[in-house]
Amino acid sequence: MTVSAVASPRAGRAPWLDHVPVPLFAVVMGVSGLGLAWRKAHAVLGVPEAVSHAALAAAALVFVAIALLYAAKAVRCPQAVAAEFAHPVRANFFPAFSISLLLLSRAALPLSHGAALAMWAAGAAIHLGFTLLLVRRWIVRNHDIQHSNPAWFIPVVGNILVPLTGAPLGYMELSWFFFSIGLGFWVVLFTIVFYRIVFHDQMPAKFMPTLFILIAPPAIGFISYEALTGAVDPFARVLFYFALFLGLLVLSMARQFLAVPFAVSWWAYTFPLDALTIAVLEYHERTGAEGLAPVCWIALVLTTAVVVAVFLGTLAALVVGKLFVPEG
Repeated sequence: MTVSAVASPRAGRAPWLDHVPVPLFAVVMGVSGLGLAWRKAHAVLGVPEAVSHAALAAAALVFVAIALLYAAKAVRCPQAVAAEFAHPVRANFFPAFSISLLLLSRAALPLSHGAALAMWAAGAAIHLGFTLLLVRRWIVRNHDIQHSNPAWFIPVVGNILVPLTGAPLGYMELSWFFFSIGLGFWVVLFTIVFYRIVFHDQMPAKFMPTLFILIAPPAIGFISYEALTGAVDPFARVLFYFALFLGLLVLSMARQFLAVPFAVSWWAYTFPLDALTIAVLEYHERTGAEGLAPVCWIALVLTTAVVVAVFLGTLAALVVGKLFVPEG
């Protein structure tokens, strides 16, 4: 945004504030996921731990900044927030706020039990509220199949993240409760979304990055299931290898993704890659599977490059005043 835009309020507020997008919380997901990936890589590959500390600290600062910015929007521009929550696609990004809390709780776990518990409890409760609200909306309102896309996974499949902190904290039954919600809806929504992708018109270019979200449920599902059971059993292997296949599938479509103009939606590339990287590292650590060591390095380098590139693109858009603009 430009200085003149900030300095020229409209009806007592900065005009750009109307256009602060709720998908901006995906920045926190992408950066915190990268920090957790580097933390795991430190344990498995021996990479410097300082990188994970820096990324997780950055994620916490970005979360506070975005939360304050969106809170200002809610206070000064409530109609814009209401319109965003009524939107058939954007509404699904509101739970990115609670997912950010859940990821930050995992980041805080080795540092402060109390802080991790507080963020985990708040994140889980808020996410359950969003899940109930949005699923109820899906049931009682009519929806166009064209509006369905992988972003629909965020409100319900995001529940799979709860055991990442809940299980180490000892809340096993609650963790199984949330895991069951996420896994059940993953099967249902994957079928619906895949049907829409294959048998209906191609998704608009701006929604193409959301295809990466397909990777996240089985990848996080594997990590959470392993945290709940302490074992890499046949079901865990199915989740892991399906996530790996989906990763290969979207990477084979690199040309299509690179053709998409930069937008906040590019953050959809980041967290799924983070999740897959952590899953590969976890699987390699637990099983010692032959041939996975190079895959771990490739995944870590690729994920880091993508997150850094999208972060720099976001900063560039902010500087030139193209980040907080009306949706095209």
